Amino acid sequence: MADLIERARAFATRAHQRIDQRRKYSGQPYDVHLRAVADLVASVSEDPETVAAAWLHDVVEDTAVTLDDLQREFGPGVQSLVEQLTDVSRPSHGNRAARKEVDRQHTSRASPRAKTVKLADLIDNCQDITRHDPRFARVFLQEMEALLAVLGEGDERLLQRARSLHADCLRRLRPAATAPGPIDDGLQTLMPELAGARIVRVFRESFTAGDIFDHLVSFDADRAEAEIAGKMTAQRLGIAGLRVDGAVRGWVRLADLQPDSNAPCEQRMQPISASQTLPSRAPLFDVVGVLTRHDCCFVSAADAVIGVIPREAVNHPLVRMWLFGALTLYEMGLVRLIRSHFPADAWQAVLTPSRLEKARELQQERLRRNRHSELIDCLQFADKVQLVQAHPSIMATLGLSSKRVGKQIVKDLESLRNHLVHAQDIVAHDWVQVIRITQRLGELDPR
Repeated sequence: MADLIERARAFATRAHQRIDQRRKYSGQPYDVHLRAVADLVASVSEDPETVAAAWLHDVVEDTAVTLDDLQREFGPGVQSLVEQLTDVSRPSHGNRAARKEVDRQHTSRASPRAKTVKLADLIDNCQDITRHDPRFARVFLQEMEALLAVLGEGDERLLQRARSLHADCLRRLRPAATAPGPIDDGLQTLMPELAGARIVRVFRESFTAGDIFDHLVSFDADRAEAEIAGKMTAQRLGIAGLRVDGAVRGWVRLADLQPDSNAPCEQRMQPISASQTLPSRAPLFDVVGVLTRHDCCFVSAADAVIGVIPREAVNHPLVRMWLFGALTLYEMGLVRLIRSHFPADAWQAVLTPSRLEKARELQQERLRRNRHSELIDCLQFADKVQLVQAHPSIMATLGLSSKRVGKQIVKDLESLRNHLVHAQDIVAHDWVQVIRITQRLGELDPR
């Protein structure tokens, strides 16, 4: 069957060479991309048809080759795989977003083998586009995120690699994409200083999805919308699972149901994707990661979906406590930087006497309670940021371009802290900061 792969390679290379197709940014022959995709697929699959389809995945979209040609040359197996990998949208479907959604739905129905090829294609394209075209990369990464949500049946190793690459590219692009981007750089610099600390391992391992999920109530998908809507209303359920052949296969929102419809609820069912599902032992930062892409995260045990975590669950007391601890980790990083750049407590000359006096008062109170504290540990968060702003080297280390950016740090993180303390809705007010804090926490090496 190695001959099948070689024939596919030669066929695809000739087809793209005939139209002199090249990689957009590098100008390299197009088979450079095809080889990269095929090599990725071959690294996780020994199936010749799947590797052959990797070589051929773009020939129908980009060249004069038809699916009938592939049927004649390579048989129905390869032809079917390439068909699943070929976009089906038309100009009449609307703008780019509408067309991409049509193609995404097509991809969602593909076989696991075809989804494995698609994952390899996304990985290579993501690397190329992000490296050469940051502006378009932001659009591509949004589209890639939507595709990853339906590629859960593809090879798990490539799926994890694609998710990791997507997250990494998104982080690298974000500083240029959003006004508060420099804050991300600061977090990225500070958090790794704490890598390996026991407290980080506690945060990674002790707080999990299993601590905050709600049990997922489910109904048979063939029951009428009106019936299920009535039961969900009576039980105050915003989300319910839908069972097919006794197993939960999808979910539905109460808001999407027609309370007077006798149609089977299955027509409203949304699939539960692998990217939307975590085991109960998954750490909270993974939960937040899912909730950045979806309205809810599903929890599984023994290969069965048993629970649901809506985004609003971030307001759960345990999550609030966890986030407050993450903010404390951030402050610990600030203190380390200040100490290293202001030897012999030289930082005291920067603060006003009144700010120093407040810190001394707190230090004395802690001593009275037999809790020894250094003066720097008694400073307010705003004082620590002021010290950061006063030292150009610290500003440069954190990637902060101006004092205005430093003030934005204070505003955003103090907002999160205050809303945590006063039990305000942090999802409505501080979601971006929640994402940033948890992303950095998730990147730390717990060893």
